Amino acid sequence: MSDSAARHRARQTVINLCLALAASIGLVVTLVLIVPRDDSNRIKEVDYPTISQKAKVDSGFEVITITPPTNWWSNNAALTTNNVDTVPVFKAGFVGSDIKYIGYTQAFNANPTWLALSLNGKVITGEYSSKHYKWDIYESVVKNDPKKTMDYIMVLNHKDQDYVLLYGVADQSEFKTFVDSIDKEIWSVPQID
Repeated sequence: MSDSAARHRARQTVINLCLALAASIGLVVTLVLIVPRDDSNRIKEVDYPTISQKAKVDSGFEVITITPPTNWWSNNAALTTNNVDTVPVFKAGFVGSDIKYIGYTQAFNANPTWLALSLNGKVITGEYSSKHYKWDIYESVVKNDPKKTMDYIMVLNHKDQDYVLLYGVADQSEFKTFVDSIDKEIWSVPQID
C-alpha cells in the first residue's frame, strides 16, 4: 500500500506543478493583453518657425527660417550662445517619413577649429551649386550600414565665418529642397560687411 500511495503522490505533485505553470502563463498572457500601451510617437513636434524667429530677435543674428518640404516637421530647434568653443549656433532637426532626418546647424563667427571639429572624419567628395551659392559636400570615411546622421554633410560658407551645415539621412532631392529654401532665405537678407 505504501508503494501505491507514494506513486500517487508523485503523480499528483507533477500534475499540480503543471497546473500551476499553466495558471502562471495564463495570468502573464492576460496581463500583457489587458495593460494599455501608448504606441504614440515619443518625439514631439516643436514650433520651429516661432523658435527661429525668437532666436533671431533675441540674439541679433540672421537666423535662417527654413521652409521644410510637405509632411516634414521639426523635432528640435534651439540657439546656443554659451558653448565651450564660444561659437554661437542655431540647430534644428527635421523629420520626414519613415527614417528620414535632416539636421541643420547655423554657426555665427565660427573659427577654423569649429569647422574642422564639425567635419572630423569626413572628406570632401563634391559640391553642389544652388541658385546663389556653392555648397561643399563631405562624406564620412567610414561607410556605415545603415547610414548615420553625420555620414553626409553639406557645408555653406556664406559670409566671412558664418556657416550652414545640412546633414542627415534622406534623398538627394530632399536635401536640395532644404538647400533651395536656405539659398532663398540667405539671399533675401542684405549683406552688411
